[in-house]
Formats: sequence, C-alpha cells, structure tokens
Amino acid sequence: MSYTTSCHCGAISAEIDGDLPESGMTCNCSICRRKGHVLHFVAAADAQISAPKGTLADYTFNKHMIHHHFCSACGCSPFGTGSDGQGNTMVAVNLRCVPECDLDALAIHAVDGASL
Repeated sequence: MSYTTSCHCGAISAEIDGDLPESGMTCNCSICRRKGHVLHFVAAADAQISAPKGTLADYTFNKHMIHHHFCSACGCSPFGTGSDGQGNTMVAVNLRCVPECDLDALAIHAVDGASL
C-alpha cells in the first residue's frame, strides 16, 4: 500500500511506501506553529520524492538540521527532510497535504518543539 503527499499545484510530491498512518504529530516550534503542519515521519527509503528542477524550495533555520521543503510555485509544504536521533535520514510527511488522509480520525500527539 502507498499514499502520496503533494503541494497544491502538484509540482512536488512524495509517494510513501506504507499504509496511511493512524496518528500524527503537531509541534509548537516557530515554523510548525505558523504553518499548522500535522506530521508523520517515515524513513527516507520509504519515500520517493518527485520534484522537477526549480520546483523544490528549501528553508532551514536555527541549527539548519531540518530542511523545510516547499513548492516554489504554490508555496505548499508537503514534506521536509532531516535526521532522527540515530542519524537516519527521515521524511516528515505533512498529512494535511495527503488528500485521502482523514485528519479528524488521527490520534494527534503534541510535541513541545519550542522548548528544544
């Protein structure tokens, strides 16, 4: 089974190998609070990112550890990339950009990213 996260105009996307998650994470750090993401993390090997040249913009801040990707055309942020605590490359899927994801059915876990 797989699902896809994509920006509004469809220029960038990631196909995720796996079932739709039953839970998501919200964060109160300065960027997540502003963007309103509901995130689910997967190993980079389980995500096939599609982004033609010039469509994938990148924003980093603070320690520059997380790449907050967004579409250069429509501005939506369907995913980001970074590493977990063990150094494994991960993709943060924004579940708000997965059309078949029922956000109201997700168990939401809040993370205090503002304190990190």
